[in-house]
Amino acid sequence: MADAVFCPDQGPTRPLSIKRQLQWLFFWRVMVLTLLLGISLLLQEQEHQLSLPSIHRTGYFISCVYLLTIGSSFLLNRISCYQRFAYLQLLLDAALTTVLVLFSGGSESIFFVVYYFPIIAAGYILYRQGGLILAAASTLLFGLALFIQYTGFNLGDLLRTGSGQLPDPIPFIHHFSIPSLTFFLVAVLSSLLSERLRMIEAALSRTTLDYDRLSLLYKQIFDDITSGIITVDNQGRITSFNRASEEITGFAAREVLGREIGDYFPLLRPDSDGLMRPVIELTRKDERTIPVGYSWAKLNMPDRCEDCRIFTFQDLSQIRKMEAQVQQAEKMAAIGEMAAGIAHEFRNPLAAISGAAQVLGQDLDRDPGHKVLMNIIVRECDRLERTIGEFLLFSRPASPEKEWFSLPDLVREVEQLMRQGSTFKESCRLQSEIPEGLECWGDPRQIKQILLNLFQNSCHAMERGGVITVAAREEKEGGRERCRLSVADTGPGIPASLRSRIFEPFFTTRENGTGLGLAIVRQIAESHGGEIKLDSAPPEGACFVVSLPLP
Repeated sequence: MADAVFCPDQGPTRPLSIKRQLQWLFFWRVMVLTLLLGISLLLQEQEHQLSLPSIHRTGYFISCVYLLTIGSSFLLNRISCYQRFAYLQLLLDAALTTVLVLFSGGSESIFFVVYYFPIIAAGYILYRQGGLILAAASTLLFGLALFIQYTGFNLGDLLRTGSGQLPDPIPFIHHFSIPSLTFFLVAVLSSLLSERLRMIEAALSRTTLDYDRLSLLYKQIFDDITSGIITVDNQGRITSFNRASEEITGFAAREVLGREIGDYFPLLRPDSDGLMRPVIELTRKDERTIPVGYSWAKLNMPDRCEDCRIFTFQDLSQIRKMEAQVQQAEKMAAIGEMAAGIAHEFRNPLAAISGAAQVLGQDLDRDPGHKVLMNIIVRECDRLERTIGEFLLFSRPASPEKEWFSLPDLVREVEQLMRQGSTFKESCRLQSEIPEGLECWGDPRQIKQILLNLFQNSCHAMERGGVITVAAREEKEGGRERCRLSVADTGPGIPASLRSRIFEPFFTTRENGTGLGLAIVRQIAESHGGEIKLDSAPPEGACFVVSLPLP
């Protein structure tokens, strides 16, 4: 807990920064003291009259500094609180400087300037607080050295380095006040420069981080955008080529970077004849030609790139295919309207032929053969009438007029209607599992058509008879309530090879079928906002599920 108080968290990189700075401090401690003391030894050998420690004392002092630095470097890799360790090392440097000053003449020592080095280092490493603490410590230690010299400790005579006692307190105050003021001045200036440097480093770090994020965002957009992007320089050489360009052209970026754009894409030119987005036929690497729409613009680059350009282009193959599909759909719609008109015109002649055949059939009782032929005419006319009716229903679907209606009552009505038909089989039984009172939302006439078509298909599928089971329930699907209506039979089922085509118009497996029954069912279900699907087939038979949304 004490370490946490003394070592405030200043970011994840702050301890590592202090550690690197302490390593540099050890280096400069050895270099500076070795250089200064080496010069003093050199001067001592030349017998200059300077107040310097003896050669033996100087050697002992340098050895102690080396041992202390080696021990500190050893401890630096085994501690966790670098800030406390930095204070300790800097105070130790101030103490070593005091010893050096004391043994080299006190107030007359030439090593008094060494105090500035730990003060500057403290301001740089520990900011203003550290600089002021080292300035105060250096002032006290320097004052202690002067006090020892002033109060009569004859260290100068003992070590043959000093000049004796200070005769007057005025010189003591003079020697003490000026260095003390400079200590604090250096501490303030070094801390100001250090804090300014820290602010600049923080701003630079934020700018670098923002630049990295912007660069990453640019690269992500450049690589993930679906349009091809190519940039070229003054000489027309390709300088960037994104991933979409590789997919559209078939060329890899490494194949075209640094090459002239005209060698690979000669039709990508800035002269577009005033077109906003010209369309060209671009030849891919695999020699396949695709339609491409492109645009270009000049790049305002800061490095005198006056003719740098950027090209953006997009593959129009899918759009061309969709346009062709739309044109085909419009053509089919026109054909459908024309066919519906023709079918409508056929109805009246067919009705007239059928009616005339029935009247003539009453007068042909004497010839059974003619009677059979006339019955065939009537039957085929009825089949054509039914086919035309289904075709008109499919080609001109009516908008549903939705209302609430009783689904069990509607099923019973469809059952009665189906039993009155000429194609109904008595061996085909209908079983309803719809709860009484269940209501559905939709157009009852169109839902009746759905049930009628599904029931008739089931009856035709069960040639030897069987059971048609109709069930319904309300359920919640996709956050919305729906009415789930299912019609299942016990017939032979639908082969897997035909299941994908059963809802296609005019697809049928019956000889007399029109192929429009299930197509009409799907059309009605989709007009209600619902769907129809063939459920997972039971062991026998088929099960169709109609899902209709409820309000």
